[in-house]
Amino acid sequence: MTEHHATAHLSSVQLQSLRQDLQQQLEQRRRHLDGLRVQERDGSGADDTWQELVVSITAAERAVAELSQAYDRLVAGTYGRCAGCQAAIPFERLKVRPLARNCIDCQRRHEAA
Repeated sequence: MTEHHATAHLSSVQLQSLRQDLQQQLEQRRRHLDGLRVQERDGSGADDTWQELVVSITAAERAVAELSQAYDRLVAGTYGRCAGCQAAIPFERLKVRPLARNCIDCQRRHEAA
């Protein structure tokens, strides 16, 4: 699928806005993850906060991975298309949920299953 076909429903201004949002979120999440790893390195691991830290690191790693994948899709030109039906995902949905991989209808079907 070419970038033009995949993202034709998004203007260059919309794509730039989404790109900036994803980059900003990715940068923030990476900084957060780096901070958590410093805590992990400096911690004793002797109490319940250690488990909480490990859970936080896992969640932060997942968030970074999801944002990186979304950014990669944007660069590849496949961002903004539903993974289920290939319909265009509206800019308004992507702006609110930049990690959205499904249109509203497919997402509802997925959640109902």
